[in-house]
Amino acid sequence: MRIAIVHEWFTKWSGSEAVLEQMLVCFPEADLFALSHSPDEEGVKRLAGRPVKTSFIQKLPFGRQFPQLWLPILPLAIEHLDLSGYDLVISNSHCVAKGVIVPPTCIHIAYVHTPARYAWDMRLEYQRSVPKILRPLWAWAMHRLRAWDTESSCRPDAIACNSAYIARRIAHAWHRPADVIHPPVDVAEFTLGGERDDVFVAASRMVGYKKMPMIAEAFASMPSRRLRMIGDGPDMARIRAIAKRAPNIEVLGRVKREGLISELQRARAFVFAAEEDFGIAPVEAMSCGTPVIAFGKGGVTESVIDGVTGIFFKVQSVESLKHAVENFTTLPPFAADTCRNRAMDFAPPIFRSKFAEFVDSRKLDAGKQP
Repeated sequence: MRIAIVHEWFTKWSGSEAVLEQMLVCFPEADLFALSHSPDEEGVKRLAGRPVKTSFIQKLPFGRQFPQLWLPILPLAIEHLDLSGYDLVISNSHCVAKGVIVPPTCIHIAYVHTPARYAWDMRLEYQRSVPKILRPLWAWAMHRLRAWDTESSCRPDAIACNSAYIARRIAHAWHRPADVIHPPVDVAEFTLGGERDDVFVAASRMVGYKKMPMIAEAFASMPSRRLRMIGDGPDMARIRAIAKRAPNIEVLGRVKREGLISELQRARAFVFAAEEDFGIAPVEAMSCGTPVIAFGKGGVTESVIDGVTGIFFKVQSVESLKHAVENFTTLPPFAADTCRNRAMDFAPPIFRSKFAEFVDSRKLDAGKQP
C-alpha cells in the first residue's frame, strides 16, 4: 500500500510530534506531509533528514515558523495537499489535519489530540488575547472554522484519540465515536533516581491554562513547603514577581531535558494544575517514581491513580491546591516502583501495538488488505 502521514506543522517538538514519531516507526515507508516545516533542534534530530511535503503556507510570510497566524485559511491549505494515489492516509490532528481530502478508494484514519481549541472550548480565552477592534472579525473567523471543523469530521473512516476525555469532546463537537489510544511517553529516559529532596516540582509551559502562577501563589502561602518551577512563557514575569516575595520558591526557567529528569527524580511530588487533553508531564514524573498532585479533571485522571500514584484536587484555586499539598504531606510515602510501573502502561511499544492493531482492523473492515 502507498501510505501517507499528515501532520499539522513542524515548529516545536512536543507531544503530538512524539505521537508522529511512533507512527513513523509503525509505518516507516510512509510519505510525510505537513502544512509547514521549520523544526527546532529536537525536531531536526528526530526527523533525521526525512523529507516533508508542505502546503502553500510554507511560502507565506511567517508561515514556516508561525503557521497559526494563518489560522483562517489553514482549512484551505490542508485541503490542497495532493494525496492522490495513496491507499492509506493517517492524519495526526490537533487543528485541521483530519480535514485532508483523500481519494474515494483510500482509507483515512485520524488520530485526534483535540478538536480545534481555538474554535471550540477555548474560543473565548483566545478571543480575549485579540485586540478589541479585531474581536468581531476573530469571532466570525472562528464561527467559519467551527462549521468547517464539523463538516470535515466526517471525512476520516475511523478516529482514534488520546484520552476518554477527548473522546467525549469529539462526541460533543462532531457527534462521532472515537477509540481511545493513549499517547506514548518516553519512559525509558525518565528513570528512577536516588535520594529525594523535600522539594515539590512544577514543570510546564508558562501559559494561561497551565495555571503556573496559581501554583506559585499556593506555595507562597506555605512558606515551609519548597517549590522549584521549570519552564518559560508569557506568565514568567508574574511567577518571578511571586517568587521574589516567597523565598521558598525557586524559578529555574527553561532547563535541558537531563536537568528536568534530574529534578523529577529528586522531587517529593510533581504538581500539575492544568486541565489537559492527556498530560505527558505527569506520566514522565511517575516514570521517575515521583507521585503527582494534580487537578482532577481531564486526561490526567486516566493516568494518575488517586491514592496510589498521586492525589487530585477538585478546583483550580490556590486554596484547593494548598489543601491538597498539606493533605499529601500527611499520607504515607508513595511507592516509587508503583509509580514507575503505572507509567510503563504508556510506553511507546504499547502505543505502537495498539495503534497498528487499530489501523489493521480498519483496513480489514474496508476490505483493503495489502
